[in-house]
Formats: sequence, C-alpha cells, structure tokens
Amino acid sequence: MSMFKPLMFGLALALLAGQAQADTLRCGSQLISVGDRKSEVLGKCGEPRSQDLVGYQRSFDRRTEVQIEEWVYPQSGGMVQYLRFVGGRLESIDSKRGN
Repeated sequence: MSMFKPLMFGLALALLAGQAQADTLRCGSQLISVGDRKSEVLGKCGEPRSQDLVGYQRSFDRRTEVQIEEWVYPQSGGMVQYLRFVGGRLESIDSKRGN
C-alpha cells in the first residue's frame, strides 16, 4: 500500500503537466486576463490561429443566449493556448502541449 500513494501522486502530476488553466496570459509585453473583452485580447495578442464557434449558452436570467467561442494561439516550446469567450468576455485560458 505504501507504493500506491507515490504512484498516484506521480500520475496526478503527469496529468496536470499536460494541461493547465490560468487566469492570465502574456502576449508579448502585454497581459490578458479572464474577464477581458474579445477586442482587448485581439488588440494585445493579434489574430488567433483559429476562431471556432462552440455554441450558445443561456444567460443567467434565461431571456437571452450568449455566444461561446474558442480562440487558439500557438506559443513557443510547443504549447498551445485555448481561450474561451462567453458573451464576448474571456472566461478561461487553458494551456496544452501541442502534438
């Protein structure tokens, strides 16, 4: 049983190393943060490699739908940044090691 804990810890670290989520991202000398508008991100980071419409989500009051988009920015060292926008605001920044 004593070998099981270190093995599970190592597996968890390996999974976390493959994917990370952050609240900020550096684009050159600029920083973008969760909550920024699409226009701010575009101004600081430039055009993404791709922009995909993921779907729609109902607003909190359930009266309107907001658009969900994913923008992809390749980074040096094989990392890829996935930016998710909901209703035109940056909701999350995910980092994954590219193929």
